[in-house]
Amino acid sequence: MGKYLLSVFGTEAELDDEFYGLSSAEELQQSHADVGTLTEKLTKNGWFVYADGLGHPRTATVIDALGESPVHTDGPYTEAKEHLAGFWVIDVPDRHTALSVAEEASAACRGRLELRPIDAEIGA
Repeated sequence: MGKYLLSVFGTEAELDDEFYGLSSAEELQQSHADVGTLTEKLTKNGWFVYADGLGHPRTATVIDALGESPVHTDGPYTEAKEHLAGFWVIDVPDRHTALSVAEEASAACRGRLELRPIDAEIGA
């Protein structure tokens, strides 16, 4: 088994939009239903570890404790077009399965996402 992070992104405009960049409330509801269905499938297969959405980038705080005293700065770490909006952590048998799950997640979220293996050596 291998753990992977599926990262869902959105632009600030999409995150500010009442339908998160989708065309209607119905499409948003269907996307939420599709995400729920995928999460249920992951759970049934024993691949689900954790998933959640994140607060708006403007709610972020950057902490820099590399100097004499820690500095806290409001806002996201980077000036970016897209921001991390949510994620899944999955534990699947192989990369092929992770790619298949990522395809389903992309379709459910109605957008592109990033799949990255979790480096077990760093977390150990």
